[in-house]
Amino acid sequence: MNFHFLTTLCASHFPENKGAEFVVMYQLHNMYQNVRIRIITQLPENELSLPSITSLWPSANWMERQEYDFFGINYEGHPDLRRILNMDEMNYFPMRKEYRLEDAGRDDKDDKFFGR
Repeated sequence: MNFHFLTTLCASHFPENKGAEFVVMYQLHNMYQNVRIRIITQLPENELSLPSITSLWPSANWMERQEYDFFGINYEGHPDLRRILNMDEMNYFPMRKEYRLEDAGRDDKDDKFFGR
């Protein structure tokens, strides 16, 4: 099908979707015919693992590292899966919605205004 360019790889966390809390989206582009497709997969929070696609699309290398860094998704077979933007000492994944957006001591900010 000649989808030779990986445009986007990103993840999202939907804690209310029990059994499919995480979503990973791949967007591929066939530049010859100017056609794009989007592939979406869902993962339960206790099985955050996908095969790496770096052998097919080398640009996935940093994208997979980013999603590991922010969401904790393990890409099996990745050549160098480690944090890329956050400190190595972090023992959590900051883009998961299990953390409050604001300081709990503040009463002028409320997560419900941010869709939580």
